[in-house]
Amino acid sequence: MRILLVDDEKKITTVLKAYLQQEGFQVSTAINGLVALTMFKENPFDLVILDLMLPGMSGTEICSEIRKISSVPIIMLTAKVEEEDRINGLSIGADDYITKPFSPREVVARVRAVLRRTNNETAPLADVVSYDNGLTIDNIQHEIRLHDQEISLTPTEFKILGALAKHPGRVYSRGQLVEIVQGHDFDGDDRVIDAHIKKIRQKIETTPSDPQLILTVYGIGYKFNPSTGE
Repeated sequence: MRILLVDDEKKITTVLKAYLQQEGFQVSTAINGLVALTMFKENPFDLVILDLMLPGMSGTEICSEIRKISSVPIIMLTAKVEEEDRINGLSIGADDYITKPFSPREVVARVRAVLRRTNNETAPLADVVSYDNGLTIDNIQHEIRLHDQEISLTPTEFKILGALAKHPGRVYSRGQLVEIVQGHDFDGDDRVIDAHIKKIRQKIETTPSDPQLILTVYGIGYKFNPSTGE
């Protein structure tokens, strides 16, 4: 599991990185917001630990930007203790909030707790899910039906469509979809996802050149739109 640790206090990043690595996590660090956001966009991470007060770009700004493109778990670190600050951090999309000073072991425990809550992201929402546009995903039989007609998808195509359809409207980056279908150790080109999406569209879209079900979010990735395509 890969963690992005963002804090401008070197002592904190050094200690937390050591503790997290000892627990088997891969840890990348950044000391300012702009660098952190660039690293996040260029690399897949399973969790972000984010200081609230950072040079260049605040933790709340980074959290908001990440939430535009990803549902990755985010733990906020802060020296502020006011309830309003904690509520604000959670309201913009943080999954947990840790107040300084803290024990490194507490952070590790919080990381594991947050990952336990979120690691079921790709599990099917239900055995059979139907949408108003006529699409049905059968997670037991691993079948796709469109207007009661069975659609043949490869296992990889099924995983991609299932992940997108579980959270309609949520944008998934290519990197996130690669992790879902290939795992964290995949070191190929994430543009392979584009080829899979093209094949899925050819099978489920009425007009593949003008897709209505799987939409492209330019510069980021893809999202599922269940409200059209009848």
